[in-house]
This record gives sequence, C-alpha cells and structure tokens, in this order.
Amino acid sequence: MNAIISATELASELAGGNPPVLLDVRWQLSMARAAGEPPFDGRAAYLAGHLPGAVFVDLDRELASAPGPRGRHPLPDLAEFGAAMRRAGVSSGTPVVVYDGGPGWGAARAWWLLRWTGHPDVRVLDGGLPSWEGPLETSVPAPAEGDFTPVPAEDGLLDADGAAALARSGVLLDARAGERYRGEVEPIDRVGGHIPGAISAPTTQNVGPDGRFLPAADLSARFKDLGVAEGAPVGVYCGSGVSAAHEVLALAVAGIPAALYVGSWSEWSSDLERPVAVGPDPR
Repeated sequence: MNAIISATELASELAGGNPPVLLDVRWQLSMARAAGEPPFDGRAAYLAGHLPGAVFVDLDRELASAPGPRGRHPLPDLAEFGAAMRRAGVSSGTPVVVYDGGPGWGAARAWWLLRWTGHPDVRVLDGGLPSWEGPLETSVPAPAEGDFTPVPAEDGLLDADGAAALARSGVLLDARAGERYRGEVEPIDRVGGHIPGAISAPTTQNVGPDGRFLPAADLSARFKDLGVAEGAPVGVYCGSGVSAAHEVLALAVAGIPAALYVGSWSEWSSDLERPVAVGPDPR
C-alpha cells in the first residue's frame, strides 16, 4: 500500500464505488503568537473551503494530549483519539485520505497515528490542498459513526531512552532545520542542539518546490547518503513529533520502515539530565 496519493488518483477514487473518508488536518507551526499576531486557525481555514465531504481534525486536541513533561504534542489518549476518528466516520474497512494546507506535517501526524494504531489503509494527499484542482465546499458534513478502534502496534514508537539507544546502535534522524540541530537558534524549546549521535536530516529536503514528495528512488538515495542501510533500525524525531511524522512518511515512500520519537526535542531538552550535543557533528 502506497503511503501517498496524488490529487488525480484521489479524484478518481472519490468518484468510485468505495470512496475514502477525507480528513482535513490543517495546522501550522507558527511563531505568530510571539510576534503579537493571532495564531493560525485550522478550523477557520477549513470552514473557508475544504474538499467535499472532508471532516476537520484538530491536531492539538485530537491528535495529541496537552503539552507537558512528555513534550508539546505527546500521544493522545487513545480512547479519545478513537472516539474522534469514529466521529469523523473512520472505519477499519474504509480507506482514509488525510490532507492539510502544506507542508504536510499535520496530515502526516494523522497518517502515522492511524497506521500505528492499526488502520490498514490510510494515505496522505501528496502536495496537500494546493495540489487539488477540483471543487471545494464550505458546508460541514455529518458522517455516519465509524467503527475504528485504535490498537497500538508493539513497535514503531520510541521513548527518550529508546531514541538515545537507537542513536548509538542504528540511525536516528533529526527532522528539524539544520540551525536548530546545530544549536545556533532555538525559538521554541529550552535549549538548542540535538540528541548525541543523531544525524541532521531536515524534512523540508524530502519534497520539491511544489510541496510534493521527491520520487521514491531519490528519497531512497537521500536516506542512504544519511547512513540508512538496508535492514538497519531507523528512528526520527523533531521538535514535538509532528514534522518527524512527515519524515517517517518520506521513509515509507522510499520503502524504509522507521519509528517515531513522539516526545522529540521538546521532551528531551526539558530534562536537565539528558545530554545535548551542538554543532554539525552528530556527537
């Protein structure tokens, strides 16, 4: 099963006999609040126009728990997550397509959560809403209740100790911007830098200028250059487990399984006893 779907393919499936459930996960990491401007409102963007039949999913409230010691976007309570997905019409036997307004991070977080909790058929709209050339609507649908019950997988998820171990024994990728990895700037968390042994791999380099993923062969070559060898365990983290989900998605497009450290740097850096590396050298 491909992890992404093009807008053309989605339009065809929506016109077919088993159309996917559509989830709109518009969300942005923004420093606007610090600049005195209102934060991005995903629901308002959704109400202004969304794919026909799409249901809005609030990343901060339905795909994460409240910020705290486990990070800015810790795992949601799975019972609450399951209830939110059922309200959106998600069932185990129905395909799901998630999208956002770019750069794909919010959609990837929903994709990862659904896949990790057992949904067999979920994909991300490649390029997000900007790639869609069909009609939009402003009405809010009332889908029939779904039957999806999340059952978390035994693998695919890292905690802080697991991320540290993977940085020593496998490949741990840091999906944040290079300047945050190097510790030159840190606009959000307590301190800049990276987990010792982690490799800088900004998720922005997995897509082209149009916001669509690079071809699978190009992604595979990129990750090979970063040290990802066939069969080696791979993990990813970012600031709070959102853009890292997008990198896990890019790895999936390349045919490489990877685990996600959901707490990410926001959890790691809040613990004064955990080591911090700075500069371009992983260690």
